[in-house]
Amino acid sequence: QVQLVESGGGLVQAGGSLRLSCVASGSIFSLNAMGWYRQAPGKQRELVATITSGGSTNYADSVKGRFTISRDNAKNAVYLQMASLTPEDTAVYFCHCNAKRNRFLRSDDYWGQGTQVTVSA
Repeated sequence: QVQLVESGGGLVQAGGSLRLSCVASGSIFSLNAMGWYRQAPGKQRELVATITSGGSTNYADSVKGRFTISRDNAKNAVYLQMASLTPEDTAVYFCHCNAKRNRFLRSDDYWGQGTQVTVSA
């Protein structure tokens, strides 16, 4: 299996910054795209940002210019630097990856347990 462990969530005032981290571990043959999703109360989970193994990034329109995704392939880690936070960014943030556990298996999607980000007005 592949495990994802997130860290870095918390409570911050509007206009503040937070940095989320996520490390993948376990039986990993190859780590493909990694990313962050979020789910606010009463809403569906939505994409925040993704990054390929080659470093290509994709962002939700709502976070462009405020959030930056990056990864460290040597550490199997992905990060989300969040700035200019607003109360609308309040949600549980989930780390995601697409990975192969060995050369013979197809790739699968894996999720972390989530980390709470709360932005106060």
